[in-house]
Amino acid sequence: MVCDRCLMSVRNTLEQQNLKYEHISLGRIEFKEELSKTQLQLLKEELDDSGFEIVSERTDKIVNDIKSLIIEWVYERKDFENKKLSQVLSEELHYDYSHLTTIFTKAEGQSIQSFQNKIKAERIKELLEYDELNISEIADKMGFGSAAYLSTFFKKEAGLNPSQYKLRHLERKPLDDI
Repeated sequence: MVCDRCLMSVRNTLEQQNLKYEHISLGRIEFKEELSKTQLQLLKEELDDSGFEIVSERTDKIVNDIKSLIIEWVYERKDFENKKLSQVLSEELHYDYSHLTTIFTKAEGQSIQSFQNKIKAERIKELLEYDELNISEIADKMGFGSAAYLSTFFKKEAGLNPSQYKLRHLERKPLDDI
């Protein structure tokens, strides 16, 4: 789940199936009680029809949690008290960062940093398309030290500088395809 509409869709599915939950967040549902095999199968089928999947393997859950935290970090600029991503991931997921890196890289074929950079690039594309902020404002919003640093980063990730991208309006990737 990578957006508010995703959360709403999953919440509606749970309510339609009369499943009681404690909390729903990006990539995670905490149920009030354990689901039966039948309930889990029905939920899986309904979520599959909506384009979601249930992740239950431990390593898959860890990878999903890493992705969710990175998306929160980039899209919501969630306040993690000026900590580095590696520290946040270790604290939130209760694993050493080197272990998380190994699991993520093996499962995804890319590093956590590479994934974060791709998510940042997609967010910058989105902000450029909205055309509500100038490059300096986007740089500030995204936590870059300057517009020049954002432009250098964006050119490396997207192959174009932000101005060129705005002129071409290339198609963005859905976050779940990154």
